[in-house]
Amino acid sequence: MKFTIKYFASVREAMGISSEDVVCEAATAGALRDWLIAKGAPYVHALARGQSVRLAVNHALCDETQALESGAEVAFFPPVTGG
Repeated sequence: MKFTIKYFASVREAMGISSEDVVCEAATAGALRDWLIAKGAPYVHALARGQSVRLAVNHALCDETQALESGAEVAFFPPVTGG
C-alpha cells in the first residue's frame, strides 16, 4: 500500500523533510510507525517509542490502532500545548 506521510514541528526538524510517499504493508498507524523506525536514522530518532508523538490519519487525530487504507495521509507531530 502507498501512504503519504507528513511531519510537523520538531518531528519535521528531526527528519529533515516535511513529507514523503512510502510503500509498505502496514495495516495500522502503529505498524507504519514501527516500519519507519526499523528503517534507522533519522526515523528512529524522530519517532522512537520514547518520544511523545501524536498521529493523524486523513486529517483526523487517532491512536496507533487506527486502520490504514492505501492512499491514506498519515501525519506525525509532537503534542501541542497552549499558553
